[in-house]
This record gives sequence, structure tokens and C-alpha cells, in this order.
Amino acid sequence: MHFNKENFEVNTYSYNGREIRYRAFMNRSYVDKPADPAFQIINIFVPECYYSGESINGYNLQNAPIFIPNSVGGYMPGPAMVPGPMLFGEAPINSLFFALEHGYVVASPGIRGRIWTYGKAPACIVDYKAAIRYLRHFKDEVPGDVNKIITNGTSAGGALSALMGVTGNHPDYEPYLEGIGAAKERDDIFAASCYCPIINLENADTAYEWQFNNVNEYHRINMEFNGDAPPTFIPEDGLLTDEQIQISDELKAMFPQYINKLSLKDNDGNSLSLDAYGTGSFLSYIESLLVDSADKAIKSGLDLSKETWLTIKDGKAIGVDFFQYAKQVTRMKVPPAFDNLSLEAPENELFGNKEYPARHFTQYGVFHSKVHGKIAEEKTISLLNPVAYVGSADTALAKHWRIRHGQADRDTSLAISAILVLKLKEAGRKVDYALPWGIPHSGDYDLEELFAWIDKICLT
Repeated sequence: MHFNKENFEVNTYSYNGREIRYRAFMNRSYVDKPADPAFQIINIFVPECYYSGESINGYNLQNAPIFIPNSVGGYMPGPAMVPGPMLFGEAPINSLFFALEHGYVVASPGIRGRIWTYGKAPACIVDYKAAIRYLRHFKDEVPGDVNKIITNGTSAGGALSALMGVTGNHPDYEPYLEGIGAAKERDDIFAASCYCPIINLENADTAYEWQFNNVNEYHRINMEFNGDAPPTFIPEDGLLTDEQIQISDELKAMFPQYINKLSLKDNDGNSLSLDAYGTGSFLSYIESLLVDSADKAIKSGLDLSKETWLTIKDGKAIGVDFFQYAKQVTRMKVPPAFDNLSLEAPENELFGNKEYPARHFTQYGVFHSKVHGKIAEEKTISLLNPVAYVGSADTALAKHWRIRHGQADRDTSLAISAILVLKLKEAGRKVDYALPWGIPHSGDYDLEELFAWIDKICLT
């Protein structure tokens, strides 16, 4: 593990008539004992003009925040990135290009994922932490302000960003960090940006069926990997079987108990709960988030009059039929959505170990397992759940939060991000939270707004 500030290259990249020139410190190992040397590396990029005393948007070589996005999706390995084309997704250019153009120092770590034995849980979050520690260990040489580190990620990557925000310096991760030779430094962060985080996996199945119960048609895109080639996407439409409908009913019935155990409160201090049928003040709270999303869309000029699940009066959204909303956005996953009873979901592989390539992570899953599957250790499961660490006395909680969960997202229930937000607010944090209208499961679609938020917390 080293950082030689004299070992760099100067590169340029042009996109749509815009050009950035940056200094690149490439392929630095951020641990002394890497389990996967190909992934446990970090790339660091700095606007080249900073080295001639210039500034961008009020930032310079010393005070620029360090923007550290991850490329993890589906809990697969996420490689260290360079400014340029997106690895996957519809956007032509990744966030690194725009962040450098805006004036941030950008660090991009590679992170292990679920497909190899040495990448199982909690390897992904351990690597992210080790990368942060590396930046702090070489703070006198690494450009930018190591006290203004901002994580960013989408889906499973959004989960990792959230985990970084709630588990700063927590001792639970120390044995894993020691095992890979991470630096003896802090790993807390200044701010977390999380797009549609796939979190709270041990409760995600019940939340999903609470939202999509009685929506029996499903429509999804299956992603298939073929070696090093880009993945292929195959559409699939279907109808739940009688057995799957019964599973949905059973899982939905379990969700109110979990919600009521959390003792959640809204912004006015009112208790949020659910009755045995899944209705109550927590449902009303989720509906209010959808109303806010619709109202912002209407104010932006969108015509939502054809949305039959939405009540509009005098040009303002005032009510939601939650079941009709779920039916309109459509179900994507069959129950259980995450802890597959045949151990065929990505998350099952995430919780595998040397003996078992995939394991269950819920009591329901292991009890109803079709393959006599084993369940992961309770501690291992909690290490990947940010909700489990909010409010812990042993953690340094990020000061600033921005969470986006698209109104049209079908990958996980709206309840999942809402629970995290409510717990963060309970812990005294302000959260910039929204359900952007019409946005499916995706991220980095509003970088101008994200950067404006970062500027606000860093420059004021």
C-alpha cells in the first residue's frame, strides 16, 4: 500500500463539445493483503488546472471535496472506473466526468462482489471502508479534503453508500479490515448520496409483498452474463402461481409486526404503524410521499390527469390509491423477492461462504427452503443492513444525506428507503429525500441537482 504523488498521467476526455483535463493516479492498491488484487485498487482523479493554482466553482487542490462513487450493481464486483463511458446503463457518460468538470476530486475504488468465495458478505462494504482509510492514510499527499468525503452509488451500490454513512468506524468491521491489511485510519464519511438502495434485506421480502400483494402479473428483464462480455437483457412476463400467491399473502402479513416494532414517527412526531391488514398511518405516510412526487411533477408542467390511482383537485395532487399505484407500476419480482426458496437470487449468493455458495438470510426463507438451504449468520446479515446501525453508540453517523427512490421503481418496496430515512431523522439527521416522478430503478439521473446539494453542504 503506497501513494506516490509523482507517479501520475495527465489525460483529457471530451464529450458533447465539453472537455476535461485531469491528473490520474491509477491502480493504487488500497490494502496491504488484498484478497483480489485485480479489484482492490483505487483510481484518483484531479482537475489538472489545480496544479497551476486555478480553481473551479470555489474549489481548489486543498479544499475540493472527494467524490467517491462505486460501480457496484446487483452486489456484483464493481471495478475501479475512469472518466468516460458508463459500464452499464443508458447514460452515455459516467458521473466521474461531470464531477471532475464541476471541480471535485474523484476517487473510484474497485470493490469485491458476490461471485467469488472471497467476495461474499461483508466483503463489499469492507472494501469501501478500506478505500476511505487509504485516502486518509495518505492525506498529506492525496489531493482534496479528506474531511469532505462523499460516497455515491445506485441499487446495491446505493446500499453500500448508505452503509458507509451509518457505520463509520464501527468495530464490527475491524476484523475484516485487519484481514486484508487496511490502513489504521477512520472510515467515517461526510455525506452519503444513495440512489434506490437495495437494503434491509432481511425485511425486504415482507415489504415487497406488502406493496405488491394481489398484483399477480409480473414483468421483468433478466440479466445474463457471458464471461467478460456486456450482459444481455431478456424480457419475461408471467403470472404468479397459486403457491406464490400464498407466499405473498404470508409475507405481507408479517410486515406490520416489523413496522410496529420500529416505533417510527413522522416529521410531526406522530406514530407510524400498520394494522393486521397492512393499513394505517405508515401506509398514509408512504402515500403522502407519492402525493409530493406527483405534485412536484404537476408543478413542472406534466399532465398526470390519466393516472387513475392519483386524485387531483384544482391542479394539485391530494390523494393516492396505493393498490392501484402498485398495479400500475407493475410487479417485477415473484415472492420471495429476495430470499429465493431455491437459493437462486443474487442476494442468496451474496450471503454464501466457502462451504455453501448461496445461503438464506431470512427465517421464512430457510424454513420454507426447497433445497434444504442453510441460513447465514445473523451477524453477517446485519453487517449489510444500514438500518441495524442507525443510532449505534459505536458509529460515526454521516452528517449529510441525500436519498432518491424513483416513483416508478419496482426493484424494492418504497417502504425500504422510507424506513431508513425515518430512522436517520430519529437520529437527528436531515435527509434530502424524494421519489422522483416516473423514474425507474436507476441512478445519477440528476447530477446537476446532486452537485448543487454537495456544493451547499461543502461551501456554506
